[in-house]
Amino acid sequence: MARKASLSGFPEWLPGERLVELHVLDTLRRTFELHGFSSVETRAVETVGQLLRKGEIDKEVYGLSRLQGDEPATAEDPNGLALHFDLTVPFARYVVENAGHLNFPFRRYQMQKVWRGERPQDGRFREFTQADIDVVGDGSLPFKYDVELALVIAEALSALPIGDFTLRVNNRKLAEGFYRGLGLTDTAGVLRSIDKLEKVGPARVKELLMEELGATGEQADSALALAAIRTEDMSFVDRVRALGVEDELLEQGLDELSQVVSMAVRRAPGRVVADLSIARGLDYYTGTVYETVLVGHEQLGSICSGGRYESLATKGSRTFPGVGLSIGVSRLVSRMLAEETAVASRSVPTAVYVTLTNDDAWSEAQDVAAQLRARGISAEVAATAEKFGKQIKFADRRGIPFVWFTGSDGAHEVKDIRSGEQVPADPASWTPPAEDLEPRIVAS
Repeated sequence: MARKASLSGFPEWLPGERLVELHVLDTLRRTFELHGFSSVETRAVETVGQLLRKGEIDKEVYGLSRLQGDEPATAEDPNGLALHFDLTVPFARYVVENAGHLNFPFRRYQMQKVWRGERPQDGRFREFTQADIDVVGDGSLPFKYDVELALVIAEALSALPIGDFTLRVNNRKLAEGFYRGLGLTDTAGVLRSIDKLEKVGPARVKELLMEELGATGEQADSALALAAIRTEDMSFVDRVRALGVEDELLEQGLDELSQVVSMAVRRAPGRVVADLSIARGLDYYTGTVYETVLVGHEQLGSICSGGRYESLATKGSRTFPGVGLSIGVSRLVSRMLAEETAVASRSVPTAVYVTLTNDDAWSEAQDVAAQLRARGISAEVAATAEKFGKQIKFADRRGIPFVWFTGSDGAHEVKDIRSGEQVPADPASWTPPAEDLEPRIVAS
């Protein structure tokens, strides 16, 4: 977008743009709740020690301190406070602390701001909104939830005016079993190298595998051949087996990925693909991994990602495995606004502007507005009795579609200032057309 925020990395939307964001959030909420996910909200602040359990990302964490009296929180002080940089870490704590009050498997969605101290650029912000869904079990979690979450996300994103998207799915067991079958023991290291494919290309990844992990040229080529497999159907199974690698974990991964893809072919054709280059470098993923990109805007990066984790949260001998995905709402909305794929039909909720014949008529005008509001029609009343032409122009500038007039004889009329049509109206019964009752998000 051409308009720049006054403080880089902290987006602030204009009212019409905010309506687009609210439409995205409402659509996601509605879809998640249709599938039985409950809403939770966690505090914005966690201890530094809790946040850094996810990995070495201390440079991205915003520590908290008062202007006077406190030393800034640092990575060396695990009890210091900092803003959460995602919703997964606070959710893991939430599950542990409330395990006695939750029914498992627990289905949750969460939409909140997060803060991350990275360099602002296209689609990357220092303050942004995420929308997460997870299913968490107590001790175990059936694999069918991995399949279900892919379908839920495909349904939710399909309901948004974002154009084509691709949900790319892989399985860490498949990849780790394949590497193990090749004789590469540092499977986590191989995954981290493969995760860099889109940034540095296959030639550089091959060098990394050979230089840092001791892979032979043949082993590196095989790892890259696996990562090159991408299909919209079940043919990925035969292509993996054609590479001639055998391993028990590989077979488990193939079976699990097959369940996701086979159901997606049936329920969300063309939306979900098996993409064996998806690695998700974070170590806590243990099975299915997901990444979602907008077709034609792949350089924006993933707008939705996640996966299966077996023990992100633990409490004594209890473990809480789960599977979840996180949607980068701010990243998605910024692209929708920049490309104008969706616009609000008007930037204000007001449907009716009640005019004043004279300043003494303000109380009666409020009575009219109250009758409209009682029936769910948003209305506002003029503050001063300017000439009707000026009152109409004011409503037009605000994007309000209807103007209400009350004559000296008490008769009411309403005018559609877009068409110019003016008709008699009763404030106790008149209703605007359904499409004008509230702002709509129009796909362009």
